[in-house]
Amino acid sequence: MRVPLSWLADYVDLELSPEALAERLTLLGMEVQGIERIGADWQEVVIGELLEVKPHPNADRLSLTRVRVEPGGLEREIVCGATNIAAGQRIPVALPGAVLPGGRRIERAPKMGVVSDGMLCSGDELGLTADADGILILPPDAPLGRPLAELLGDVVLDVDVKPNRGDALSLVGLAREVSAATGARLRPPTIEVPESEQATADHLHVVVEAPELCPRFAGRYIDGVRLGPAPLQVQLRLTAAGMRPVSNVVDASNYVMLELGKPIHTFDAAAVHEGRIVVRRARAGEELETLDHVRRRLGPDDLVIAHPAGPLALAGVMGGAESEIGEATTSVIIESAIFDPLTIRRTVQRTGLRSEASLRFEKGQEPRLARLGADRTAQLLAAWADGRAARGAVEVGPPLPPLQRLPFRPARVRRLLGVDLPADEQADLLARVEVATEPAVAGDAVPVAAGLAPHALGADASEALVAIVPSHRRDLAVEADIAEEVARVFGYERLSGRLPETPMPAYRSDPRRLADTIRDLLSGAGLAEAVTYALIGPDDHARLGLALGDPATVRVSNPISVDRSELRRSLLPGLVGALGLSERQRRPDVALFELGQLHRFDAAGPREAPWLGLLLAGDRVAQAWDQAARTADLGDAKGLLAWLVDRLHGPRLRFVAGEPQAGVEHPGRTAIVAAEGPRGIVQLGRVAELDPRYLAACEVRTERAAVALVALEPLAALLPVQRRVGPLAHVPSVERDLAVVVPAGRAAGEVEAILREEGGPLLREVRLFDRYVGAPLADGDVSLAYRLRLQADDRTLTDEEVEALLERIVAALAQRLGARRRT
Repeated sequence: MRVPLSWLADYVDLELSPEALAERLTLLGMEVQGIERIGADWQEVVIGELLEVKPHPNADRLSLTRVRVEPGGLEREIVCGATNIAAGQRIPVALPGAVLPGGRRIERAPKMGVVSDGMLCSGDELGLTADADGILILPPDAPLGRPLAELLGDVVLDVDVKPNRGDALSLVGLAREVSAATGARLRPPTIEVPESEQATADHLHVVVEAPELCPRFAGRYIDGVRLGPAPLQVQLRLTAAGMRPVSNVVDASNYVMLELGKPIHTFDAAAVHEGRIVVRRARAGEELETLDHVRRRLGPDDLVIAHPAGPLALAGVMGGAESEIGEATTSVIIESAIFDPLTIRRTVQRTGLRSEASLRFEKGQEPRLARLGADRTAQLLAAWADGRAARGAVEVGPPLPPLQRLPFRPARVRRLLGVDLPADEQADLLARVEVATEPAVAGDAVPVAAGLAPHALGADASEALVAIVPSHRRDLAVEADIAEEVARVFGYERLSGRLPETPMPAYRSDPRRLADTIRDLLSGAGLAEAVTYALIGPDDHARLGLALGDPATVRVSNPISVDRSELRRSLLPGLVGALGLSERQRRPDVALFELGQLHRFDAAGPREAPWLGLLLAGDRVAQAWDQAARTADLGDAKGLLAWLVDRLHGPRLRFVAGEPQAGVEHPGRTAIVAAEGPRGIVQLGRVAELDPRYLAACEVRTERAAVALVALEPLAALLPVQRRVGPLAHVPSVERDLAVVVPAGRAAGEVEAILREEGGPLLREVRLFDRYVGAPLADGDVSLAYRLRLQADDRTLTDEEVEALLERIVAALAQRLGARRRT
């Protein structure tokens, strides 16, 4: 908000420099973002007097004037093209060598054969008004020869008013802040309306059909209006505040809006049929030509000011062209109403119309401003436009509500601020912002936070106070607001910085540590992290075998597109989509991982769970001069997953052959990922090669890709909180290779499980290093070769002990799997 200090000084004494005042306002929370000095760019522009105005001898449209710029001084001849000048007027004169806004320099120069010794200035050339046709006529008592900046110069503060302080979007509101900061007395405008004998009710009838959208309406009737320009000082103030002067009637409403913060609209009374005004919702199909001469279609969500023939204005946003104040206007209806902020905001968003009025209505208005704004506008129209205000006003709305009582505890305020402020000093600080206080009583309760039950004072009432919140402070609602107000007036800069006295909370481990560790490990292993969309489409879920409309799927109520309408239940669509993107960029060799959330409904409601996804495709080993390329397969995915869990110091993974997901996983190349937990086997996820048909349905050309999908919550539960490291071995280990022949249908995991079970604590490591099928083995047999590492803690194992252990293992394999040792 632009605040001219000459205007602000009407309401409060300004004893500080503009810079010091800006600093004080900023410390109060009203940040001053800039200081502009009007007149600082006027050089050699002085106040002059017109002595004579006569026609130019060589030009019909120019005048030749004689001007004096100092008492008893030399007279100057200046050529001028304006028609509003006459002898005896005081006007601004730019002397030769003067510089005007924009860097325009004035020199003595011939104009149609006559040398012009300077220039007479318009308001537009000085940046004061929008009038570029006429010379700026100054008050007759303007001191001759003085620099114009001394008369019309001003300082404008650009104040950033926060959204919760709609009351400060006015000169009077900011004067309250200056009064609180400096202690100067506030002088609000005295509102006294000279009224005629006729009554407003004889000329104006108001019906509010939507009281929930317009809780209060005040209207007045003015006749005998003479349309013309507003006083020069008013025009200068409006221009400095960022408003364009229009006429005395329109300027009066804008003046009141900036002064009191109350938007006002004035209608040409002749355009209001029978003086009947209806405040209602717009009807479907209704149209209104607004003041910007754009015809707009209205809807039932819009609030309009109407008369029997149709809408007159878009309430709180912009008036209509039909009832616009014009040269023929002699009587005026003043509308000063309170509108629902949400309705105004929706209309502004729908129409794209944002005005100074809508800005204030969107932040909310206090009810008492309705009558005050109407009366102040009537007072100004009587003074500026010779209007006669009819007696009284038409007011619609309930009685004004009582002032809010807000109990608070001074001790709690002291604790929040960390400053020992006695209760009486807190009361004095609040009084500076017009918040009165009184002692609390036993029945009072302190509102601690919005939405929570207030804290009953009970026996503590004697130590509490009650703040009587003025009607313009809609932002004071809970106890913390009072504490903030005390701090604001006391001065944030006076609050000492110190650590809180309350004990710090106990150490809490980082909940993202597991995810970050997995990310570091897999990145170090050469995989690239993918971040795919959490929102996918129904087709993505359908390809996974999930039915359309599955009740477990979480759907978006207002999706931006059907492809982003459901929260994913698997990481697979995103990873396969990333594979397809890499293929289109001619990068078919892919190693990706993703850490993401999966969503679903269960019996307890919506559930979110973190998962890890791995995808390998293309060459896992690149071709080189000494080796052939090798395509990534199921074994790579299993090995990578087992390596990851081992690096996390987790339990040994078990891979159990599982039933493939139809149409998604490759038959015979699917395994369930499990591990031994405190309460038995825990299923963690799945590892598989993808069905080529699924890849083709996802528009991926690769026919072979391996994936692993693991739930992180059960995995995290199996990881040790503290890892114990045993002593280093003092005796050497023994390695033996054991090849066993088993039926081809037996899984290698079954063999390994028996090896570990029978090997007991001496068997430290098992690794499958060879698989053989063919002669001399019989059809249906397969040879699996394992490398076993054996070790005891207290001795070196002998050959006899090792061979006995191997014989026991082979016997168990033969008995349970029908296996035999291959020699």
